[in-house]
Amino acid sequence: MSKKTGTAEDTTYLGRKQALRSGIIVAAMLAVVATLHFYAHLTQEAVFVQTLYRRMYYVPILYAAFVFGKRGGAAAALVTAVPFVVNAQVTIGDMTGRRIDDSLEVLMYLVIGLLFGGLRDMEERKTSDLRHVSQRLEEAYTKLEERAIQLINIQDYTQSILRSITSGVLTVGPDASVTTVNPAAERLLRMSEHEMVPRSIGALFSDDGGLQADMQKVLSGRIPLTMRETTVVTEAGREIHVQATTSRMRAVGGRILGAVVTIEDVSEIKTLTEQLIRADRLAAMGELTAGVAHEVRNPLGVIRASVQLLEDAECDETRIHHAAEVIKQEIDRLDKVIKALLDFGRPSKPTMVPADPVAVFEDVILFTGRFADQSNVTIEKRFESRLPRVMADPDQLKQVFLNLITNAVQAMEEGGGTITLTLARKGVFVEASVSDTGPGISPDEIGKVFDPFYSTRDEGTGLGLTIVHRIVDEHDGHIEVESGPDGTTFRVALSIAIDQEQTEEPE
Repeated sequence: MSKKTGTAEDTTYLGRKQALRSGIIVAAMLAVVATLHFYAHLTQEAVFVQTLYRRMYYVPILYAAFVFGKRGGAAAALVTAVPFVVNAQVTIGDMTGRRIDDSLEVLMYLVIGLLFGGLRDMEERKTSDLRHVSQRLEEAYTKLEERAIQLINIQDYTQSILRSITSGVLTVGPDASVTTVNPAAERLLRMSEHEMVPRSIGALFSDDGGLQADMQKVLSGRIPLTMRETTVVTEAGREIHVQATTSRMRAVGGRILGAVVTIEDVSEIKTLTEQLIRADRLAAMGELTAGVAHEVRNPLGVIRASVQLLEDAECDETRIHHAAEVIKQEIDRLDKVIKALLDFGRPSKPTMVPADPVAVFEDVILFTGRFADQSNVTIEKRFESRLPRVMADPDQLKQVFLNLITNAVQAMEEGGGTITLTLARKGVFVEASVSDTGPGISPDEIGKVFDPFYSTRDEGTGLGLTIVHRIVDEHDGHIEVESGPDGTTFRVALSIAIDQEQTEEPE
């Protein structure tokens, strides 16, 4: 602040000094001209010389007007009139004609001073305006240059990020043609950017695995984002298992500029996953075999003991009847286990249709209502309005929720309670939850609830929740359980039907 103030004071001081110097020059010129004019009259010089001296009065006036502007020109004209009028009085006396001529001369001094000073002021204003415009242009150019440098830096930074990303990134325009490709995409597809631009996404593959269809959905504005795990075949015939994401690219005003396609090679991950699944299946098969052996061995042991009892009965009808009843009960138990195993081992393929989750829940409540009333259990509903349909098999969904509600009722058989059924939209899913107010599941047991043959009830097969988990998996959904002292909650997430997602997706 002090530096700027000092600079302004220095500028003001220099301006005053320059004005004083110019004022002295004007006064000196005026004194010289007045002296010469007066001397010419005294020496009776020629009329031509006297007229020349009279015209020389314009010099200090023009100079003052040039330096100080209109005000300086007018002031110089008025000051000049004084020596001019004095010289005229001395030389011409009372000559009326010359007085009029001298008066016109003084008037011309004033007109010339004002006119030339006005022109000088006008030119000064134009110069000031031009200087101001030039300064603003210079500032704008500096800002533009800084912005250009920033944009170049951002572009270089973005390019560095794209070059460093291990996933293939392709950008496409509104016409679905490829505009840019990063090095990872070139390595993945084994094609150069020159070979890919400006072809369409579908033209880059022998089999695009549905990427072109996803691109059309995004560019048409129906959905803002698609995610797909698929297998693509390159032009060279190489199969790649990829995770592909297609997202919309918009301008600030909302206009669709194109889309960004991210392709990640997950072939190795898929192979490792399949190996883990295979190992998990073998482990599950071992547990299943052990469970089946346990479930079958117990009834067989009872049947063997009953047969021995028949052999020792010696025609005792009471003992024979009792042994026969036990044998029939154990055979029914074996049949129940075998039926559950068949349902688990040979599940029917779901028939996927857009299903109304509210209607499914209402049917399940109708089936379980009497059973819940007998156990003194109240069922409450908390359904959001205008829920979209889900892609599901309605009959299999009813089996899922029938099992969950039945388990919840059985968990509260001793003292009754409340079951709360909730339906709510969660992004691209509809989440259905079944909550009870039972004693809950212990932390040691909650991780086993979906395991085959795991049951906390003696009469249970332990396959109900396992079948529920399988059905949800076949619907591309997911199920989770939370439990505590105040009860247990099962949450099932189901995918929204595609037509519902497109019509209700917010822009």
